[in-house]
Amino acid sequence: MRSMNFSFIFFYAITLLLGANAFTAPPSPSSRFMTANIPAFTRAQLDTRRHNAIDSFNSIMKNWGKKANAAHILIKPRTLPEAEAKDFLFKLKEEIGNDPVKFAAAAKEHSSCPSAANGGNLGEFGPAQMVKNFDKVCFDEEVGVVHGPVSTQFGEHLIYIISRTGE
Repeated sequence: MRSMNFSFIFFYAITLLLGANAFTAPPSPSSRFMTANIPAFTRAQLDTRRHNAIDSFNSIMKNWGKKANAAHILIKPRTLPEAEAKDFLFKLKEEIGNDPVKFAAAAKEHSSCPSAANGGNLGEFGPAQMVKNFDKVCFDEEVGVVHGPVSTQFGEHLIYIISRTGE
């Protein structure tokens, strides 16, 4: 018991002498790489993180049994600043109208998402599987219509809701 108390006091004294950072690991090379590549434009002010537990529960209960199938066009922050991206997407939305063929062609040409190869099609998904703003559009808005621009932490989106089941 005495040796344990002595060890504790000894390490506590050394920590005080050397400072609190004496026993922390140095930054790894990968953490320096990650901070060096943070885009100059971020959407930190938006609350678009994945659903927290309460939001997820509410979305699942509100949309119980529903599935959505949607396609999107994504303009990432590194591609264009937010204002320019929104202007571009508004113009693109006017050109596309609500035509799914034109939307798929525009997605293949302009989207920054890997889903661009499939015409922006994300496949079928349930409630609370996408970020909050995206989820709200897919489960609350009209089917067969192009919606947006919608801002998320991934960038600006145009969203075409292909179908929704379980209504």
